[in-house]
Amino acid sequence: METGQAKPHFSLPSLIAIGAAIASFFFGAFGGFILALVAIAFGLLGVLLSMAPSVRGGVISMLSLIGGAIGILIAIIKVFI
Repeated sequence: METGQAKPHFSLPSLIAIGAAIASFFFGAFGGFILALVAIAFGLLGVLLSMAPSVRGGVISMLSLIGGAIGILIAIIKVFI
């Protein structure tokens, strides 16, 4: 018997955000900066979407926000090194 509620699933923006945050550490200054911005943008979207009861990914989105911020700092450091 089905209750009509969907099984909770991870939102696509949260998965894109964490992927971009991780990838930002492996690129140069410009690429890392762009990927960090993508991680922050999709992380914010993922946090908003995770407020729905059928969507997971809030913690992953928050981690990607932190990773994006660190990625921006690393990109700035790479410019001067």
